[in-house]
Amino acid sequence: LGDVSGEKELTPVAIKAGRTLAERLFNGQTNAKMDYTTIPTVVFSHPAIGTVGLTEEQAVKEYGEENVKAYLSTFAGMYSAVTSHRQQARFKLITAGADEKVVGLHGIGYGVDEMIQGFAVAIKMGATKADFDATVAIHPTGSEEFVTMR
Repeated sequence: LGDVSGEKELTPVAIKAGRTLAERLFNGQTNAKMDYTTIPTVVFSHPAIGTVGLTEEQAVKEYGEENVKAYLSTFAGMYSAVTSHRQQARFKLITAGADEKVVGLHGIGYGVDEMIQGFAVAIKMGATKADFDATVAIHPTGSEEFVTMR
């Protein structure tokens, strides 16, 4: 349970695992299981790094190279776009299968630490690239890059 399980050693993971176990033991939810596949992770650095799901390499290993597609994008936020210290953010979206199910999402840049949680929910719910494409973007933001990638 938690850090001793050999899974992701993060406080929220340990909390969720503990709550899941408590639900199994004390609330009769015998099917409650911890899902380690879509845990968002953030490095609170400058710039921030956020990741959820599979890397491109992991996706290729799991689904085969011919079934994996990676989308890349860069973005410079308004706060630095007009300065001499323009800060580029980089984003990567990994899809698998003919329906292009989103299996991984990664970014480095200002604000990535705040945007990754919402995308983790979408990935956990089985969102596809078409679902992302059908979403109206908030402009100008870094998060719009994930829903406008072509």
